[in-house]
Amino acid sequence: MLHDIHLPKPHPKQEAFIRNPAKRKVVKAGRRGGKTVGMGILAVEEFIAGHRILYAAPTMEQVGRFWTTVVRALHEPIRLKVLHKNESEHYIELPGTEQRIKAKTAWNADSMRGDYADKLILDEFQLMNEDVWNLVGAPMLLDNDGDVAFIYTPPSLRNRAKSKASDPQHAAKLFKKAMKLMNGGSTRWAAFHFTSMDNPHLSKDALDEITTDMTSLAYRMEILAEDIDEAPGALWTRKTIEDNRIIVAPDFHRIVVAVDPSTTSTGDEAGVVVCGKRGDEGFVTDDRSLQGSPLTWAKAAVGAYHDHKADVVVAESNQGGEMVEITIHQVDPDVPVKLVHASRGKQARAEPISAKAEKGKIHHVGSFPLLEDELCLWIPGDKSPGRLDAMVWGMTELIGKQAFDSDELDGVLT
Repeated sequence: MLHDIHLPKPHPKQEAFIRNPAKRKVVKAGRRGGKTVGMGILAVEEFIAGHRILYAAPTMEQVGRFWTTVVRALHEPIRLKVLHKNESEHYIELPGTEQRIKAKTAWNADSMRGDYADKLILDEFQLMNEDVWNLVGAPMLLDNDGDVAFIYTPPSLRNRAKSKASDPQHAAKLFKKAMKLMNGGSTRWAAFHFTSMDNPHLSKDALDEITTDMTSLAYRMEILAEDIDEAPGALWTRKTIEDNRIIVAPDFHRIVVAVDPSTTSTGDEAGVVVCGKRGDEGFVTDDRSLQGSPLTWAKAAVGAYHDHKADVVVAESNQGGEMVEITIHQVDPDVPVKLVHASRGKQARAEPISAKAEKGKIHHVGSFPLLEDELCLWIPGDKSPGRLDAMVWGMTELIGKQAFDSDELDGVLT
């Protein structure tokens, strides 16, 4: 019934995952490696075979690349009105049947609801919340034992700020699971890995363009598609954090809410981290960092101050100066605010706190995946992220050398 379908010829790495019969495919590839176009080819072939396909990606820009591929391939039957295309809703269907390709944006479980399919494609899965699959995607496929393809590029520290994931490593963990099962003989799971350079259609100029201003670590992650959870040269290690993690917080004699402010609602995240002190040891007890307007992060800081019965809000004044204090006092004029100014570089401020962590003097009360990612992936010299900055400010205030130089030590527990 469907004729004149014009699909691009897949390159060898695309061919590998398109032709593999596994019902659970995890594809890890570098930027511009061709993974989205490859999934477009796969979707059209499944559609022609009579299936119902749902493609989801976090942003409309990502949806657009997939949509362009399928529309071009199916242009002739759409023109002849054999197929119906709804451009605003991004779906193509064969009238009178269940055959359909639909593309939509989905960050989390709620944005994923309302559709069903027997073939599911989750693109840029590393940026989605895990519940997209756990709560919506997996149940969607139960009736027909449907198929799913997960696609991701390991995100650099800069791009992790865009993620809605509770665990920034969830896509990497799924890839490892798929690889282990595949190597163990499973035919249900398959894992695929290729780099940006494996796309023979990618020009050198295009590659140079996307690697401009990339750090060596970002290049390894986003171009070579390497899963890295700890950067060589980072000031914190996973082992240090894990060895000193506790579940229940002790009684503190001082608590601060540390803020690394952002000046715009669409820029970097604002760091809002709660830290406590007992004796000469520091404790991370909450991470309420978020992206939003100054009023948004000010509300988060004030909420944390009251929830944790903190003594003071410590905020960096380099970004915004006195406006930082004014914004916080717009939310609650009674919250004490101490402005701190960064006269030294970020590395110089972070190293003493890192050293205390290595000596077992800093504990995470519970788990803070996003903060811990920043700690273990930030390399001195790169732009430091908000959570890390806020935590360093908080710990410097509580247990840094200057804190003990100026604190009254009466009542300190040892």
